Amino acid sequence: MPVIHAAQSVVHQMHGTSFTSYATPSRGSRELCAWRIEIPGGTEGVPHHVSREEVLYVLSGTLRVTVDGEAGDATAGDVVLVPAGAQFAAGNLAGGPAAAWVTTTVGFAGVLPDGSWFTPPWTR
Repeated sequence: MPVIHAAQSVVHQMHGTSFTSYATPSRGSRELCAWRIEIPGGTEGVPHHVSREEVLYVLSGTLRVTVDGEAGDATAGDVVLVPAGAQFAAGNLAGGPAAAWVTTTVGFAGVLPDGSWFTPPWTR
């Protein structure tokens, strides 16, 4: 089925952030993964390295992002480009929640601060 209804999404939690999974290989996507990230206010981003390029489209609020040590704020309508191999963190220093739509390619993985590799369940 080409339509994935909101009721069919799966929500995962990590580092105080919600990841709502939509497009994944387990749902029939062969090349792309896409999810909605919701970050509560006052949440520091956790630095991690990404194995694949990632694109975040900010839906609401303000994200504080850091890519390879360069920090900036992205608000609704802004796009954050994260190159493959970059160290990346996304947080929300404001009082209210922030949300973004994230897209990457199948096979995405991250390296957490402790050096462990992690394949997020919202990309499988």
